[in-house]
This record gives sequence, C-alpha cells and structure tokens, in this order.
Amino acid sequence: MKRIVLASSLILLVAGAAGANERYAQQKVVYHINVDDAATQTAALRNIQNHIDAVGADNIEVKVVMHGDGISLLLEPDALEGTKMKAANADQNMAARIDGLKQQGVAFEVCANTLKGRNVEIDDMYDLSEADIVPSGVAELSLLQQRGYTYIKP
Repeated sequence: MKRIVLASSLILLVAGAAGANERYAQQKVVYHINVDDAATQTAALRNIQNHIDAVGADNIEVKVVMHGDGISLLLEPDALEGTKMKAANADQNMAARIDGLKQQGVAFEVCANTLKGRNVEIDDMYDLSEADIVPSGVAELSLLQQRGYTYIKP
C-alpha cells in the first residue's frame, strides 16, 4: 500500500511539474533589489528560485539588478569597513543561495554608480566581475524592460 501511495505521489509530482512547464511560455524577468535587509533579500532569492521551479530553468532568463543599499546582497561582511554601506550580507548562507541561482543561469548585475558612490571595490563583492557591472542600475532596469523583461520588485 505504501508503494502505491508513493508511486502515485511521484506521478502527481512529475505531472504537476510538467504541467507547470507547459503552462508558461519563455520568460525574461528582471528582479530589482535596492534594500539592505538580509531577510528581504533572502525572500527575493527564494522568490527567484520558486519562479525558476515553476517555469523551468530552460524556459526563463533571470537578471537581478542591484543598486543603492541593494548591493549589500553581494558585499562580503569583512569588506564593510571603509565603505559607505550599512550592511554586508554575502555571508556563507547567502553565497550558497547565490551560487545555486547562478548555476541555473541567473545573472547578478551591480550599479557602477553605487560602487563608486559607496566606496566599494569589485574585490569586496562576492563573485562579481567587471562583466557584471552596469553603468546605472535604474537605467539598466529601464533598458531591460524595453527589451521585454518583466519587472519584479520583491
């Protein structure tokens, strides 16, 4: 009896996942993060994972654009001193979440104006390269929306 229930549950789970992927067309989404609250940032990353789970990693293109206080998502805690930031949330747990999303193709983009204005170096940021820096976070949000990305502000 347990095997039948387990098999039935597995079939429903697989059918539900297949149905979700069939329900949604290809999506392009930009998530906007400009707050430094770690709980809010964690919830945003969880929303992104739920979004990927519903649509399918092969069926979605996700960008996370950060500016202002939002760059604290990638700021390493031991790099906070000497910056004009109030928080640095890229601890081990946050880094693991970020890595998991990056492995699914999520791109994290950071505002150059914020880095300069907040006295933050690229090396102070978790897994950030020059290619991940955009000239202006808000201008990038507008550009992506013009290119058909759906805007989400968690």
